[in-house]
Amino acid sequence: MLEQGQRLLRLQFLLWIFIGFRLHLVVAAEIPLGSKLSAADNEFWVSSNGDFALGFFNISEQPNQFRVGIRFNSKSIPVSQQTVVWVAGADVTVGNMSYFQLTLEGKLDLFNSYEGFPAWTSKTGNRSVVSAALRDNGNLVLLDGEQNVVWQSFDTPSDTLLPGQSLSVDKILRAASKNSMSSYYSLYMNASGELQLRWESNVMYWTSESHSNSNLTAFLIASGALQLLDQSLKPVWSVFGEDHNDTVNYRFLRLDVDGNLRLYSWIDSLQSWRSVWQAVENQCKVFATCGEHGICVLSASGSAECRCPFEVTEGKCSLPYEDCESGSTMLTYENTFLYGIYPPDDSVIISSLQQCQHMCMNDPRCTVATFSNNGSAQCSIKKTQYVTGYVDPSLRSISFVKRCSGPLAVNPSLIKSPPPKETPKLCVPCLIGAATGTFFIFAMVQLGIGICIYRRKISTRKKVNLALTRANSNGLIALSFSEIKSLTGDFKNQIGPKMFKGVFTNNHLVAVKDLNASIEERKFRSAVLKIGSIHHRHLLKLEGYCCEFNHRFLVYEYARNGSVDKYLDDSALCKRLTWRKRVEICSSVARAICYLHAGCREFVSHGNLKCENVILGENLEAKVTEFGFARVDGKASYCGFSAEKDVEDFGKLVLTLLSGRRDHRELFEWVYKEWIEGRADNVVDKRIDGGVDLEELERVLRIAFWCLQRDERRRPSMEEVVRVLDGTLNVDPPPPPFTFQRPLQEEGDVQGYSSESEQ
Repeated sequence: MLEQGQRLLRLQFLLWIFIGFRLHLVVAAEIPLGSKLSAADNEFWVSSNGDFALGFFNISEQPNQFRVGIRFNSKSIPVSQQTVVWVAGADVTVGNMSYFQLTLEGKLDLFNSYEGFPAWTSKTGNRSVVSAALRDNGNLVLLDGEQNVVWQSFDTPSDTLLPGQSLSVDKILRAASKNSMSSYYSLYMNASGELQLRWESNVMYWTSESHSNSNLTAFLIASGALQLLDQSLKPVWSVFGEDHNDTVNYRFLRLDVDGNLRLYSWIDSLQSWRSVWQAVENQCKVFATCGEHGICVLSASGSAECRCPFEVTEGKCSLPYEDCESGSTMLTYENTFLYGIYPPDDSVIISSLQQCQHMCMNDPRCTVATFSNNGSAQCSIKKTQYVTGYVDPSLRSISFVKRCSGPLAVNPSLIKSPPPKETPKLCVPCLIGAATGTFFIFAMVQLGIGICIYRRKISTRKKVNLALTRANSNGLIALSFSEIKSLTGDFKNQIGPKMFKGVFTNNHLVAVKDLNASIEERKFRSAVLKIGSIHHRHLLKLEGYCCEFNHRFLVYEYARNGSVDKYLDDSALCKRLTWRKRVEICSSVARAICYLHAGCREFVSHGNLKCENVILGENLEAKVTEFGFARVDGKASYCGFSAEKDVEDFGKLVLTLLSGRRDHRELFEWVYKEWIEGRADNVVDKRIDGGVDLEELERVLRIAFWCLQRDERRRPSMEEVVRVLDGTLNVDPPPPPFTFQRPLQEEGDVQGYSSESEQ
């Protein structure tokens, strides 16, 4: 009996410990009045799922300065990558002896160690707050006795939106103040329902589409989309990240310090955040990107670089003009748009190019003039020393920068020539004179012909260069056939089937595709404009086109390493396509086709997917080209093929890439036979160095065979293909893809895909 009593007491004691532990977790999930965090103690309030933490964090540029904010706290994210998503008071900094408290009056106060009053407060002291909580979505809330939200951090965003967080007319995102420029960048929702990126309050450099609806709210959707929703929560405008609908654990939207709005996803395999969408594709188009440090130029890798074509003074790019006594001259900068930043507003006048230059030249206060012709000729006059801008070959802008003239140099053309010597009195025989005259006339005629030919070539080159300034609203360049010939050196440098290397006079490389097409002009232009508006990191960018008489050309960005089929045909190059690289190519192509099918505003089919149309960039990253056009009887046409056709072509591409052999019916049947008989490793290209991941091979082969099913209804969507290749969706063994199959039954015949969580 005594032992039984002791056991009972022991069980009761353990039970009380367990209950106490559970109560501690509940208390940790809810923050009672009087709770306090100290900068010196490095304490945190953590959400119940552990994904977010609230506390002090150090500002690296100022060792003894701190801010209070919410950051990611998941164990799967390294400490160095635990991004801050909300800051109390945005720019408020405090010392190392400061503290953050939920007071007994029910308000959040941030007390600075050097001051006797709060540096920031939630102003909720008279609103019946009884507790606080950091929720699993990263939202810090203050609650009343009935658990109603009195105040929440989601209503006072700093520079970031989390999934489920909204931005309405009365809210604003402002970039973190890490330099004198970034503090001026902000994201507004105006009264008309437009999202706008602004510098200060009056310079708008990006906007979402305009809408007839008002009272719209911007939401960041967990699936990876930024949407404007009306009052019935119906989306009226959307933009999607590259990994939209992919399985991603963490996302956020941030207005970065460079003034660009970006959507980020956490990539577990890379252990880093990756930008999957940004508002301004060309960073140089963000107002004041280079600030007082020069002119923005896009590098070959696509990153923005700040260069100073003027004078560098004390680390800043200064204009070469002040009040000068010796007069002034004008320096000309083509394809350059300059604007003032202090103040940011310029006077704009309708004028010609020459008038624009002369107006600035004759105005003693003018420092810079920019002439632009985008439908109407405009001259922008700047009267400030604080000027920045950007250079882009597609710009139809010329800027004139005033500089002081140096001491007047002697003009050689003004030096008087010595008097001519007297003509000899002796007469030259008439025959010699006539012969000399005839020869002179003949030489002048030949010289004139040569000059005409030379001028014609120069004129053609200038037209090609000016073609870069004829970009339409989609950024596409319209070229004539003569410009295409000049661009490609009369089609001398062939880099693929009907594909030629081209170069503009600014050394910008492009790839020119001869479609050999008879597409009607209206349909061709419509298709080109549609395709030109599509941008994805795994789709080769369309930069221009030619539609003249019966000529149909597409001008793409240039990819240095050519197409995949070139690598498969070359035994030396083939070794660069390791097993990992081939799987990455399959995954990249799948994402590109998935984007065409589901990520664009309208469905786009590729219609001609094969190894020849997969191009490899500098680091062998895959990009798909020729999307939207298909080959019919050896000629190109604008395609209206189905998604199922692209899925089938993708399956063929996968088997071709894995085996290293050209695609044909017998190859696919052989691969399936080897796989079904347990010899899957036999189908892999023997030229691959470094081994093969057999588990990954099994998964890739299975999804390829599903893609090749004769019955189109059995084929997966490209979204399912992407998930299978990523390993987030399991796939069952497929039936033989090349034999006749009965139509699927409406009930009971379920396609063999299941998510990891369902297993």
